Formats: sequence, structure tokens, C-alpha cells
Amino acid sequence: MSRLLSADFAKLRKHKFFWFCMIGMFLFGIFMAAMDYISTLQYGDYEAQLTNVLFIYTLAVSILIPAFVSLFVGTEYSDGTIRNKMIIGHTRTSIYLSNLIVCSAAGLGLCISYMIGAFAVALPLYTIDPGILPGAAILVLCSFLMSIAFTALCTITAMLCQNKALTAVINILAACCLLVISIYIMSRLRQPEMYSGYTLNTETGEVEVSEDIPNPDYLRGTEREIYQFFNDFLPTGQAVNITSQIELSQSPGLLAAYSAGIIIVSTGVGMFVFRKNDIK
Repeated sequence: MSRLLSADFAKLRKHKFFWFCMIGMFLFGIFMAAMDYISTLQYGDYEAQLTNVLFIYTLAVSILIPAFVSLFVGTEYSDGTIRNKMIIGHTRTSIYLSNLIVCSAAGLGLCISYMIGAFAVALPLYTIDPGILPGAAILVLCSFLMSIAFTALCTITAMLCQNKALTAVINILAACCLLVISIYIMSRLRQPEMYSGYTLNTETGEVEVSEDIPNPDYLRGTEREIYQFFNDFLPTGQAVNITSQIELSQSPGLLAAYSAGIIIVSTGVGMFVFRKNDIK
């Protein structure tokens, strides 16, 4: 296992797409922090805080991780590397776990690369409130677990589908679909329970405040619980929550448990099917 990890990490260090993504995330962090600071100078409607832009990377890696995992693992099939590993005596379980560990490390590297870029701009310019640091640290840890869970899901497809192009299409389309679903779920959950009522006085022409009106789109009861579950369970739902910093730090243990569950179940299922898969 150690030799496999050593070889796969050596491959990662030479992977051009990985370094392209790392540099891109670093520059993206610099860009977002700089643009947010410029906005505060121009409009002054809010105070420049590091947390305004720190967690945007969670949405970016939701697209980059599927692309990277598909290319990194897909190359193992196209180059015949997986078959060669099995010929020299490596087990399928160790091959699967090695790819998962290396791809997870790459995903975490993308997250950290963005944060370094954001910190490079934010530390000398932004106001950092010590009171928000514990909550920010919780969000960062949740985002790391979310990244690993997302990687574990993508690894299943990459290890079981031996066509690199098809793997990339499946993973990227699945990520985009899940992201759209999560944004929709979030929009439904954020619907207000009541609307402020207004009436127009035809005699005076003035708008008068009346009783609040119930919102028919507000989710209630079991339906709301179902939406909330998928909002917390899906890795993309967690990414949207972390980016928006909405009610996430109130239940970090639950979110961590969901991510850990996804990692364990998806890895177990993936290894079980991969052991029975016919390697061409």
C-alpha cells in the first residue's frame, strides 16, 4: 500500500491538470478577495470581512473535483496502469484506496490553494474579528469533509467506468445536476413564512400596511424536514450552505456525520463492485 501511495503521489506531482487547477484556485482566491475589498471601497454598504469570500471555493471544487478525478483515475485505465499494478501483486482494495486517498488529498489541496490566495489579499487589508474565528474554523473543517465525500462519490464512477471520456461526462454532469438541485432546495427553504401585507388606499393614493399574508410556497411539516435533510446530506447542499454561511455552524456534528457516512458507504460499495469488475 505504501508503494502504491508513493507512486500515485509521484504521479500527482507531475499531473499538469492538477497544477493548472491549483494555480487557478490560488488566483481565484486573490481575485475574489480583491474584488470584494474594492466593492467595500466603492459602495461602503458593508464592512470588508474575510468570511465574505473565504468559502467560495466550496462551489468551485464541486466542479473541479469531478473533472480531476475522472482524468487522474481514467488515465490509469487508458495507460494500462491498473492492470500492471494487479500483475505485480497489488490487491484491488489497495489500488482503490490509493486512488481515493490521492484524489482526496488533491481536492483538499485545491481548497487550501484558494484560501492561501484569499489570505494573501485579506490579511493586510481586511478586518478580522477574533469572535468569528471558531465558527470559521468549523466551516473549514466541514468543507474539507465535504470535499472528501464528493471525491469518494466521483471515485466510484472513475474506478468502475473504464472509459475516461465517459467518466468525465458522467461525473461533471452529475455534479452540475446536484448543484442545481441543491440551489433549488436552498431557495425553497429560504422562503419566508409570511409576506408583509400592503393595500392601496384609493382615496388618498397612499400605500398602507395591512396584516401579514401567509406564503403558500413556505415548506411546512414533513415536507420541510425532507428538504432540510437533502440540504444537509448532499455534498453540493453543504457547499451551498458553507458558501452562504447559513445555519451551518449550528449543527457541524450532523454534517460531519453525513459526510463521513457518504465516504464510508460509497468507498465500501465501490471496493465491493471493483473487486468483481472485469479489467480490460
